[in-house]
Parts: sequence; C-alpha cells; structure tokens
Amino acid sequence: MRTPPSPSDRPSRLGLFARRQKRLLRPLAGLLVLGALGGAGYLYLQLPGTREQLAPLRDKLLNKAPLRVTSIKIDGAQLTSEDTIRKALGVSVGEPVLNFSVTDARDRLNALPFIDHVVVERHLSGEIDVHITERPPFAVWQHKEHFELIDRQGNKVPDQGMTGKDAEAFTKLPLVVGDGANEPAAALIDALAQEPDVRSRMVAAVRVSNRRWNLTLKDGATVLLPEGEEVPAIHRLAKLHATTHLLDRPVVLIDMRLPDRLTIREKPPEAAPQSDSSGKAGPDTTPGHAAQQNSAQGGSSHASAPPPGNPT
Repeated sequence: MRTPPSPSDRPSRLGLFARRQKRLLRPLAGLLVLGALGGAGYLYLQLPGTREQLAPLRDKLLNKAPLRVTSIKIDGAQLTSEDTIRKALGVSVGEPVLNFSVTDARDRLNALPFIDHVVVERHLSGEIDVHITERPPFAVWQHKEHFELIDRQGNKVPDQGMTGKDAEAFTKLPLVVGDGANEPAAALIDALAQEPDVRSRMVAAVRVSNRRWNLTLKDGATVLLPEGEEVPAIHRLAKLHATTHLLDRPVVLIDMRLPDRLTIREKPPEAAPQSDSSGKAGPDTTPGHAAQQNSAQGGSSHASAPPPGNPT
C-alpha cells in the first residue's frame, strides 16, 4: 500500500502556478530577451561614429542583395533636363534598390528650379517612377527693382537655385513692368502673340497706375494703349502697320488712348550743317534762308498732330 505524501512534501501554490504556466512563461522569457537585445542594439547605433563604422558592412550586405534598380521612368518634365533629374535622384540602374531613399530624392528634386512638386515611387521590382509637376514661367515681372518669373495667373514661379545658364532659356519671355502688372499680363501677352509684327518690336509692357498699358518698342518709341481696350487697340495697331508701315517710321510716340483719334509724334529732323564766311559750319542769318528754315520746320511739325489733353 502506497504511503500518502506528508504535508511538507507538497508543492506550494506558487510552484503549482509555475508548473501550470510553464508553457506561457518560456515564450514570454524569449520575448524579453529579444527586446533587451533590440534595445541594446538601438542604443549602440545611437553612439557617435557607430553608423560610420557599420557603413562598410551595410554596403557589403546591400551589394550582395538581389534587389537592384532595373529602370528609372520620368514623366512631366518640360523645363528640367533628364540629366538634372537623374543627378538629383542620386541613384543609377544596377544599384541596390533598398539603398535608395525616396524622401531624400524628393527633397532634392523639389529644390530644382521651376518644379512645383514631385512624386517619387520605389518598387521592389527595381523600378523607380518619378512624376514631376512644373510651373512653367509665362513672363518676367519687373517691380521694385526686382525681376521675378510669373505664371499665367501672375503667381511667382519657383526658381530656387536657378543659375545663369537656366536664366538664358527665358530671355525671350515678355517683360511686364510696374506694380500690379503681373495679374492682368496674360490677356495682353495673348493679344500680342496674335500680332507677331507688334510683338517682335516690343521690349516691355509697362503698367500705368494699375489701369492701362504702355508698350515700349525696340527703337525707343512708346505706344499708349487705351484703358480697358488694350486688345482691340493692339489689333488696330497691327492693321495700321500692315498698310502704312507705321512701326518702321521714325516715331517717338503713338497715342491710341482716344478711340476716335490717333496721335503720332515723329522724331525731329536733324539740322543740316551750314558754313559761315570763314568756311566753318554755322547758322545762316539771312532773312530768306531763315524763312525757308522756318517753313521746313513748320512742314515737319505739321506731320504730327498735337497730343490731346493729358489723359492717363
């Protein structure tokens, strides 16, 4: 007959609980060990110089990894060259795809001139897609002694980091001058684009009192356009030039502010050199010659109608 165990040989309640929970305690202990190792590794990586020491090992492991960049696709770029974009990406075909930082590449691309925003995608297949949205400049706006590129809406175009070589590509953009000239510039420039004879002779469009426009031509002449009727005035000016070659004449002012009158002020004629009794050039004070000179001057001034009032 089996002898029953004495009370001193019986396990305690804690021992009985440990026996029953033994299967759960072993995985929990393993998790605690792994957590401790992970924490120690993280603290080790935060030490100064640790990442630099581990960089060769990291690169060696990445070079042995089978995941590599197989292709780079770029779309949406019109003003930014492909070479510039690839340089900003900082990765080439054949390099480890896991070594490519999407965030760093996006920041470098957003810092390029004329880029509004970009989307960079990295796929484990090895393909990198770059979608670029640019804000193309529409004109150059000069105000307060500064030059800024603007879009059709008159908003400033991002041009951070623009170099002199980049700026040369936009020297043919129309120039608008004056406070408030940026917002209404699109309608005027569109009208000028329809009349190439006028557009090719224009240097700048100057906003006057934020109400109307003056056109400055390459030969120094000024065309005063009417307030609110700039577009039909430009078309009328182009028709006048087609029939009379007005823009090729030696004029200094073409006033189109009044709908029923066109005022043209021509350059004054150069005085011909005259000789005195000693053979040197000088004015002739004879009455007959003075009358002829006055008559010639009168004929020249008669060709230009007097300017009407002084409307702004």
